[in-house]
Amino acid sequence: MASVPVSPSLPSFLFFFFLLLSPALSQQQASKSRKERAGSGETGSGSGGGGESSSAAAVVPQLNCSGRWIHIRRLPARFNLDLLTNCSEYDLFYDFCPYLSNHGLGPKTHNRSHSWYRTDPFLLELTFHRRMLEYPCLTQDPGQAAAVYLPYYAAIDSLRYLYGPEVNNSMDHGLELFEFLQENDGWIWGRNSGLDHFLVLARPAWDFSQPPDLDPPIWGTSFLELPEFYNLTALVVEERLWPWQEQAVPYLTSFHPPSGELLDSWINRVEASRRTTLMLFAGGGGVSAQANIRRSIRNECENTSDTFESNGGWYYYSKVCDIVDCANGKCEHDPILYMRPMLQSTFCLQPPGDTPTRRSTFDAIIAGCIPVFFEDQSARTQYRWHLPEEAYGEFAVHIQKEDVVYKGLKILDVLMGISRARVRRMRQKVIELIPRVVYRKHGSSSSKGWKGQKDAFDIAIDGALEKIRSRVKGEVEIGDLSSV
Repeated sequence: MASVPVSPSLPSFLFFFFLLLSPALSQQQASKSRKERAGSGETGSGSGGGGESSSAAAVVPQLNCSGRWIHIRRLPARFNLDLLTNCSEYDLFYDFCPYLSNHGLGPKTHNRSHSWYRTDPFLLELTFHRRMLEYPCLTQDPGQAAAVYLPYYAAIDSLRYLYGPEVNNSMDHGLELFEFLQENDGWIWGRNSGLDHFLVLARPAWDFSQPPDLDPPIWGTSFLELPEFYNLTALVVEERLWPWQEQAVPYLTSFHPPSGELLDSWINRVEASRRTTLMLFAGGGGVSAQANIRRSIRNECENTSDTFESNGGWYYYSKVCDIVDCANGKCEHDPILYMRPMLQSTFCLQPPGDTPTRRSTFDAIIAGCIPVFFEDQSARTQYRWHLPEEAYGEFAVHIQKEDVVYKGLKILDVLMGISRARVRRMRQKVIELIPRVVYRKHGSSSSKGWKGQKDAFDIAIDGALEKIRSRVKGEVEIGDLSSV
């Protein structure tokens, strides 16, 4: 099949995106990788695609693509790149055009930065697509593939239903894609009824869970509720309680190291950082009189002394509790505002907001700040691939929000009840998790020093392949893939 032509409406600043994300080029990269690997004497299993790993974090001595081949489905530009041209079209949604640079990582925080960007988490679909082009086991043959990746920017496409002219047609979201999959090489979808297909959604699954027959429609689209896509595997930033279709993967943060050396350098800084604040909340909300966990956090912070006694000795902090006001999205694209305070804090409070999960959870882990959760859905039951559920108590603190809001439990009392020795162990465990929640920078295949570590993308792919394998075989789905 010929490559999809560039849309005439595609502005010049997005033309380079098209060149790198076009399906034709992805297959050319796979072919080039195969030739390079053949020249080095390295071989993979099977035929028709693959290549030397572009992620040094995922490199193994002998690359074995058996059961790991992935085919990137060729989609017209209207399902991905054309959608980026609408980056400033919706008055009720912010203009994300400035954050499309660097293939969705956004502009650097400053010119000398190598790893820090003003990244918009909403662009995970774009950055994931870019990384897929570097996946070492790509194949041009769908029949050989263990999985088929759909480079559909569903969350960006949802804007026209959530904020645009098609707000009353949200039950139709995804039908155009399904029609294309049926009418163009329909056997690819039909051979396993879509069970071997996966995509990425850069919004919580709840935003795609409106019942199609609901009248009048409420918030969200019906993408995940359409029977046509029941068999599709969706990698989302927040899953629902019944995730037969989806699995949560980490939000995009602003940290994207291009090499293992720069990752190690950052980790060294985290380990050496002096923790002068006991607990930190970076976020908005909690300013109304309504009783909720964020209001309780603000009240406790405003009424806590900076000197206190615990465990038979005095601890002195410059601040016992600090708040970084991120209301109205002021921290969204400026990691400097919250990263420095996180580096100085022992515990980072992660109260739920409109939904249970927060990008701040992963910002905190990157800063070596022990996350404090107030409900299981904030992380424990979400990110089982990336944050091992069985080790949850080793790197996180759980405090039931109802105990704080309605029973008067003080967060400070709980945290000060944790011994200093345990705090040190927990922080070390958090630091060990940093490579698992970071999406490294694309195009760093020649980087050295990753020491066999996999990043968030690598773990997501491993998990998706295993989930698809079990679904195709009709097995009970595997809930814990923390070892991948």
